[in-house]
Amino acid sequence: MNQNMNITDSSLKINAPLALPENEVHVWRADLESIREDESRWQEVLSDNEKERAARFHFPVDRQRFVASRALLRMILAGYLQSDPSGLTFIYSKREKPSLAPAHAASGLMFNLSHSGGVSLYAIARRRELGIDVEQLGRNSDLQGIAHRFFSACEQEQLAKLSGEEKVHAFFRCWTRKEAYIKATGDGLAVPLTQFDVSLEAGSMNALLATRPDAAQAQNWDLREVPAGAGYAGAICIQGQGCEVKDWSRSAI
Repeated sequence: MNQNMNITDSSLKINAPLALPENEVHVWRADLESIREDESRWQEVLSDNEKERAARFHFPVDRQRFVASRALLRMILAGYLQSDPSGLTFIYSKREKPSLAPAHAASGLMFNLSHSGGVSLYAIARRRELGIDVEQLGRNSDLQGIAHRFFSACEQEQLAKLSGEEKVHAFFRCWTRKEAYIKATGDGLAVPLTQFDVSLEAGSMNALLATRPDAAQAQNWDLREVPAGAGYAGAICIQGQGCEVKDWSRSAI
């Protein structure tokens, strides 16, 4: 496939149209630090609502990262839809999960995004709910306290067996996997984080271990690790099984 995206600097280019078969999920990674200062360019494709949201950020760096990440989302989706990035419209669920407006429904295109620090991840599929999460390692020192509050007993037991740097990595693997799952379901934090178990193992391809009270729910989702770059952890959750995840990180970093 002639699909490439260079998003390491302000000379972003997407070769359209981007092909996306029904049995594939595409994951894109963006280095926001290398492109965020070209804010005036990214602002051109944003909606008035997105510009208003951007203006509410207190620190310029946070505003620039938000503007760049939203502009890139529009440009990526436009590559699949063969449309104008600035003309895309979004709707939000009651839990604030974004999706394309009904005008784009025929495409079946679904997406999710996440950004942390200087990295943004995007997941794109057709007719499949998605959740993706990225976290910068070591951004909170009270890992044990957070784990005790939010991780299930199974996850706390896994974490207790580790120490040092591996414990830090495992914590963030757990956190991103849990976030990806609740984002995919669309329920957000309405789902108690202790009501499902994820694996903390590196490289896990079937990381959703158990769901409660409905144990069968775990079979409806594919939860796995995705590369997010040095110093970051990433995870994706996909509705259904058997999808091929195409990693476009190599052309995006």
